Amino acid sequence: MPKLTHLNRKGEASMVDVSAKSPLRREAVAEGRILLAPATLELIRKNQIKKGDVLSIARIAGIHAAKQTQHLIPLCHQIPLSKVQIDFELRTKAVHITATTITIAQTGVEMEALTAVSVAALTIYDMCKAADKKMRIEGVRLLSKTKQAV
Repeated sequence: MPKLTHLNRKGEASMVDVSAKSPLRREAVAEGRILLAPATLELIRKNQIKKGDVLSIARIAGIHAAKQTQHLIPLCHQIPLSKVQIDFELRTKAVHITATTITIAQTGVEMEALTAVSVAALTIYDMCKAADKKMRIEGVRLLSKTKQAV
């Protein structure tokens, strides 16, 4: 069984010590989607949701969420984010969300990418809930993570 890195020798929750690791350029890409009724997608496409520009607000929410990950996930490290990019693709029955996060640090940025996708999807849900009672968020997952020397 692999060693669990967030437990100390006594089995207690513990933040991983990354002080001996060298800073590297790290990038993570995550995705997810929110399933919506075609009529709701059309309202988003035409910017006719009463709460405002759904995708612009969801983009800002996703970026803000990535920056707040350390406050939401108890054992995440505080890392300097160099870039957070949120992309949306309106499909037939869903808005597909992709988040890319980049840092130069001693630990990765996958939690920030996953948090960004999740909160962007939740924001779309919040903004469209009056128009669509059957929305569903699904498929939130990490697509890739890379690191390279700087």
